[in-house]
Amino acid sequence: MREESQGTQLAPWIHLVTPDSDLRLDQLLPPSGHVYVARLNGQDMTDEISTFEKFYSSLKFPEYFGWNWDAFYDCLRDLQWLSVDYHILIIDSADSALRQDSDAHTEFFRSLWRAGKRWSYTKRPEGVTLSRFSVVLSCDQESASNLARDLRQFQNQ
Repeated sequence: MREESQGTQLAPWIHLVTPDSDLRLDQLLPPSGHVYVARLNGQDMTDEISTFEKFYSSLKFPEYFGWNWDAFYDCLRDLQWLSVDYHILIIDSADSALRQDSDAHTEFFRSLWRAGKRWSYTKRPEGVTLSRFSVVLSCDQESASNLARDLRQFQNQ
């Protein structure tokens, strides 16, 4: 794990930022290439179906998407229908995503973690490590430590 001001890089593909973070979004963008950015709000992801719907529309999942966690992960690790070099997923109020369903909450963040790990990553000259698939999770400072703890459970998977 790497600390940068108030932002935290939990892995090369997962970054956790808070409103008072000195880590700016432009520091997390790749230096060049075609980039697809999807911005979602965790408050809109109250259950599995709403979460799948948000990702289906924002990442243009194919029609054969199976509307379950295995299919969700499969789509995140593929994304070949988006002809770009980099995929950036920004989730505002990330701590709110699936808050009322602990099993779904765990599966959601496990899928994001596994998909990011699956993608290759490269080093930028400035030393910031970026993946071809990056997830930026934004939440308030109070929730950041709990979310970071939740995500760290996937480090050895």
